[in-house]
Amino acid sequence: MHNKLPMHLSARCGAMARAKTPCQSPAMTNGRCRMRGGKSPAAAIGNSNARKHGLYSAEAIEERKMVAEHICTMRELFKDIGP
Repeated sequence: MHNKLPMHLSARCGAMARAKTPCQSPAMTNGRCRMRGGKSPAAAIGNSNARKHGLYSAEAIEERKMVAEHICTMRELFKDIGP
């Protein structure tokens, strides 16, 4: 091939592949290819997509702890009055 396309001129990943040779896939802006990974960009500041359901919010965690404590208390009470 005499004419090189822009794809062929792009920077290469360079991470070690399983064959112990440098990866020759085109690199992304972080310097690694999409399969080899490496340092990934973080979510944008103010990104609310990470909080879809609130399952791990501080309020939800605290509420689950309180429910677990009430369940333990109820089990102890039932154990005391049980047969």
